[in-house]
Amino acid sequence: MNMIDFQNVSYTHQKGRGVTNLSFSIDNGEFVFLIGPTGSGKTTLMRLIYFDLFCDSGKINVGDFNSDKMRKSHVPLLRRDIGMVFQDYHLLNDRNVFHNVALPLHVIGCNASEIAYRVEDALDMVGFEGKRTHYPYELSGGEKQRVTLARAIVKEPSLILADEPTGNLDPVAAFELVQLLETINNNGTTILMASHNYNLIKGRGRRIIELKDGLLRGS
Repeated sequence: MNMIDFQNVSYTHQKGRGVTNLSFSIDNGEFVFLIGPTGSGKTTLMRLIYFDLFCDSGKINVGDFNSDKMRKSHVPLLRRDIGMVFQDYHLLNDRNVFHNVALPLHVIGCNASEIAYRVEDALDMVGFEGKRTHYPYELSGGEKQRVTLARAIVKEPSLILADEPTGNLDPVAAFELVQLLETINNNGTTILMASHNYNLIKGRGRRIIELKDGLLRGS
């Protein structure tokens, strides 16, 4: 069963660029790397998957949702089952680690006791030791990204989209983050990770999709 399926998908930004005629699929439970240089269309592709953008042509299926029937009112429901990891963390500096990770659970209406349990479980899963009450500005880049990953998995999503998650990390922290993603994938979560760092992902035995100038080069 496919978690993601693109059929002849194109999208062009107002200032040009975008992606053109993309066709590929990612199986449920698969870990796939999306590579390509800056400006190749990786972020556009990610935004199409979580319907931050709607394709100009073609068809996109994500789980039980498809672009032909998708309305903007359906998007929050789709995103409940997607965890996002960004290069720039997107953590709230006025909230500590615990409350940053808890935020998605508040949005979907979990009660306080469930939130406490799931936040602690998510932080433990990504190996974040202590510092639950620290604020993002008190953390290293690697620690911030672990918190971001905990926030992505706290909803127990079926799919994680990681857009250049190692871009601001040193080589050791980057390697450890990919290992964490592999562990999460081994528990059944589908993962699509975008990167321009081929040396980081080569030889890991995962399928690689390559974009160049908005075009698919391999799948």
